[in-house]
Amino acid sequence: MRMLILGMGYAAGFVAERLASRGWVVTGTSRDGRDGTVAFDDAERVRFLIAEADAVLSSVPPAGDADPVLEAYGAALAERDCWLGYLSSTGVYGDAGGGWVDESAPLTGRRTARVAADRAWLARGARVFRLPGIYGPGRSPLDRVRAGTAHRVDVAGQVFSRVHVEDIADGVAAALDGPAGAYNLADDLPADQNAVTAYAARLLGMAPPPFVPLESLSPMAQGFYAENRRVANGRAKRVLGWRPRYPDYRFGLRALNAMTSPTSTSSAPAPASSDQR
Repeated sequence: MRMLILGMGYAAGFVAERLASRGWVVTGTSRDGRDGTVAFDDAERVRFLIAEADAVLSSVPPAGDADPVLEAYGAALAERDCWLGYLSSTGVYGDAGGGWVDESAPLTGRRTARVAADRAWLARGARVFRLPGIYGPGRSPLDRVRAGTAHRVDVAGQVFSRVHVEDIADGVAAALDGPAGAYNLADDLPADQNAVTAYAARLLGMAPPPFVPLESLSPMAQGFYAENRRVANGRAKRVLGWRPRYPDYRFGLRALNAMTSPTSTSSAPAPASSDQR
């Protein structure tokens, strides 16, 4: 079985490793064809790979108002009757005032291009994986606390959902035999980001980082704090039989901290450029 991953970024790299361990032949694209991938703009090669693939997964984010994959290769994908997947974002739901959202919630997110791409992939019969904040090896609150770049934000009542990157890989693998549609891949415990950061500091034996005012953050970061929601993962559990290995941030951070202890080593993929968050 052959999987083509369009946009071999951080999360997609873990998906590739998971499928390769199950005997799949995985090929990926990147902007510049680095690390054995195919350059995204090598249209002849990419169209050939699409024609040969049993499954195609896109983790390429929108560019401007367009989805680069559908814009460049939509016609080639339409000619194939293969499994399609798309790594989307729970940002498509917009602000819920701290309430729960599932896959039936309206798509009112401020990033309208992401909403349009999400809908376009669903219309093509894809499995659309809506992802919250992604963390994992080399990209977690532990790394930010160690580097001295972590902070806590002085905003009350704000919660975020998150997902360990290995749980994304498990979700995509489970959906290879599942029906088309949207799936939230999130852990079981939406939480205040300040609590997550403080817990990471505690694991490292360090003082929690200071609070900073919301106004001191970048416009993009302030935009994330403008949305407050809890992401429900029940559909992925019911339909795909998926269960997060790391059901809350405490499980995930403890595992990551153990991986980076002096007596531990990890074979997980090294952090790559951001694929969709």
